[in-house]
Amino acid sequence: MNIGIFGGTFNPIHNAHLRIAEESRDQYSLSRVIFVPAADPPHKPGSQRLSFPHRLAMVTLAIRENPFFAVSGIEGERSGKSYSIDTLRAFRERYPDDRLFFIMGSDSFAEIGTWHEYPALFAIANIIVVGRPGFAGISLATALPVAIGDLFCYDASVNRLTHCTGTTVSYLDGVPLPISSSSIRDLLRRGRTVRYLAPDSVEHYLKEHNLYARSHPYLP
Repeated sequence: MNIGIFGGTFNPIHNAHLRIAEESRDQYSLSRVIFVPAADPPHKPGSQRLSFPHRLAMVTLAIRENPFFAVSGIEGERSGKSYSIDTLRAFRERYPDDRLFFIMGSDSFAEIGTWHEYPALFAIANIIVVGRPGFAGISLATALPVAIGDLFCYDASVNRLTHCTGTTVSYLDGVPLPISSSSIRDLLRRGRTVRYLAPDSVEHYLKEHNLYARSHPYLP
């Protein structure tokens, strides 16, 4: 099977996340897309991040009507920083006979050289790089760290890298939903509605728990 691994802070999850997962599932024939909320992401500040249980609960609500989507709390089960390489190694052990596809934004791929043990990522999973506002239309070969460039062959006609182990790095464009978690947090702080930006179940959860409002104890 082809299994998608979609990691992220999901602070909170919104409709663009769901559309990215669906586009990836459709274009890469994924049997399942597993959402993996980060418990303690090394590249994201914690001052505006909700607790892991809240974010996990919202992802669970958001995906419950799609039989091809699943959620994993694996990063909440480990101590320390949530490094993607540790998560992918765990999924490789869990699914030894399946093809893994790691879904990430083009903004994250542009910083891949700063990730923990980043060269090892490419040998474990195929990578789907999703075009993000401000980072759309990037050349994967140009964004790839120079230090590992000789491990890849590049097909410019389809903007795809092939690793020496046979895995690929592909570019997925055309997910036209410029929604961000930061804009949703900002709206909620100002007491504004986020309807149609996030699933109804997530919107209701946010209201029920008064999340991201200035009075919420997790936020400054």
